[in-house]
Amino acid sequence: MSTHAKRERLLFADLLEAAGPDALTLCDGWNTRDLAAHEVVRERRPDAAGGLLLGALKPRLERVQAEYASKPYEELIQLIRTGPPRMSPFALKPIDEAANAVEFFVHAEDVRRAQQDWTPRDLDPVFADVLWSRLEKAARVLGRKSPVGVVLRRPDGQTVVAHRGTPVVTVTGEPGELLLFAYGRQGAARVELDGDKDAIAMLYEARLGLTS
Repeated sequence: MSTHAKRERLLFADLLEAAGPDALTLCDGWNTRDLAAHEVVRERRPDAAGGLLLGALKPRLERVQAEYASKPYEELIQLIRTGPPRMSPFALKPIDEAANAVEFFVHAEDVRRAQQDWTPRDLDPVFADVLWSRLEKAARVLGRKSPVGVVLRRPDGQTVVAHRGTPVVTVTGEPGELLLFAYGRQGAARVELDGDKDAIAMLYEARLGLTS
């Protein structure tokens, strides 16, 4: 049976193909070609991908990513569809599922929601619960730079604290929308915010997610 990660990977590849190499994305400064190169390097070049976590390695990451971005766009998409090489940790299904279900969901939406006339996906309940579970685990890291307190709330009332502080803003939405909000896509997430007006404005401008 297909994993969530595999399904999101193939959807991401399809969206990249349909958008073309020069389309805008929600990733600041990156078009679809840049985003495709990022994913290929992340999975296939561990010698450079360390720059995603360590600032000292970032120049090498940028050089390698630029090299891949210069390759034919169709080749990049095929490498994404094919998945990581056999010796990569990402080739192991449990690691692929843990590392890539959210990764490809977020980046698929980075492509979709940068286009005109997009509409939210209707996620199946099982996948929505998977995204919520991942969000529960990562919320404190994703919300660590918020200037205000943040509570993420599902429509059924389940909540997770992304950042402790005052004043508090409560962000309500479906798990996929909350995940995108917490990953720094505040303006593109379909959510409702409750709290002090100035606090809400500050939260919209905050650098949420895995930004350094």
